[in-house]
Amino acid sequence: MPVRATKRGVERTPLQRDCDVLVCGASFAGLAIARELADTGARVLVIDRYEIGERQTSACGIPTVWLEAMSLEGSLRQTFDELVVHTPWTTARWQLPWTFSTFDYRELCALLWGQAHPGDAEFETATVSGRDGNTVHTDRGDLTAPLIVDALGWRRVLSNNTPIQPPNARLSRGLEVHPHGAGEELELWIDQKYIRAGYAWSFPASDELRVGVGSFWPAHHVKEPTVRLAGDLGLPPEGYQGNWIPHQLRPAIEDGVFFVGDSAGHCLPLTAEGIRTALYFGLACARELAPVLAGHATREQALSRYGAFSDAHERKYRWLLNTQRAVGRLTPTRAITLLARTLASERVCAWSFNHYLEIAPPSFVAGGPGRDVRSPRARVATTTA
Repeated sequence: MPVRATKRGVERTPLQRDCDVLVCGASFAGLAIARELADTGARVLVIDRYEIGERQTSACGIPTVWLEAMSLEGSLRQTFDELVVHTPWTTARWQLPWTFSTFDYRELCALLWGQAHPGDAEFETATVSGRDGNTVHTDRGDLTAPLIVDALGWRRVLSNNTPIQPPNARLSRGLEVHPHGAGEELELWIDQKYIRAGYAWSFPASDELRVGVGSFWPAHHVKEPTVRLAGDLGLPPEGYQGNWIPHQLRPAIEDGVFFVGDSAGHCLPLTAEGIRTALYFGLACARELAPVLAGHATREQALSRYGAFSDAHERKYRWLLNTQRAVGRLTPTRAITLLARTLASERVCAWSFNHYLEIAPPSFVAGGPGRDVRSPRARVATTTA
């Protein structure tokens, strides 16, 4: 398990920085924002209780085209063009219209930070505890900034509304183990043998297998079925990690603060895919912050536009949530087998997964005006050659 990296002893000094943008959270969404603002000249401060890349909380899989669009291929571990789906009555093979890849979390975070850090971005370890107006409270002192982003995850730390707490909140839960091993197939189990409403998975990633169970119902525990699945696959339950996962959109703005990723409920219902959407909404948020930094818009205008952008996805998120609820009801019946076989049709599978990809399309990466998707370091190398 990761060890909290906040500075201690003589290194534990008060955190005092002037910054234009304070990004709380240094995972996918927070790092995407810092990356996108690298060319603006803004002073961006990213803070997190862990070092960058230290605390992986997911199986780390994403459509390969997103890794390519963001120049993150160096973190890629294994690529798949097929999804093998097991139900109690059948095994179906879904031929994907695009490939899906597992990646190394630490390496991907380092690559994202490498695209941001050549600019004026800084990183510090600190634990965020709350906020009053434009002042964020941390265990190393208070920080004030005109633009503040909460990318801290499902706890929505910078919200001053009633905290969202499991198991009564609209959250899914997931747990996985990371034993050493190898595999060639990306596998899902939709089977009440492991979970009543949810699914289990095995994601190979070169020299390890990421095996876990996710439940749509937060009251249902997932450790015992995760251990059982690992045992059924002949694997030791080693390297535990897990997290709560919001499965419904939350307000993306509140009281002058921008919320991105799990803090805004941007993880997709049904699939619990949150990495691609964290990057997507992180880029969108940064593109609203940039005009404010340039003096072309006010913070209030940026908040309004970003909030409207997030809200515009509500219909698609609601459709996925309704599907999640239907799958939860179908899991113990043979109807789930019919669904699995239907998606085994290459035509149906292509239609479904292409629509799914378009919820957060990779083309968005290059969507900024004149945006060069290479890293700032690569752009400097080109201009000085």
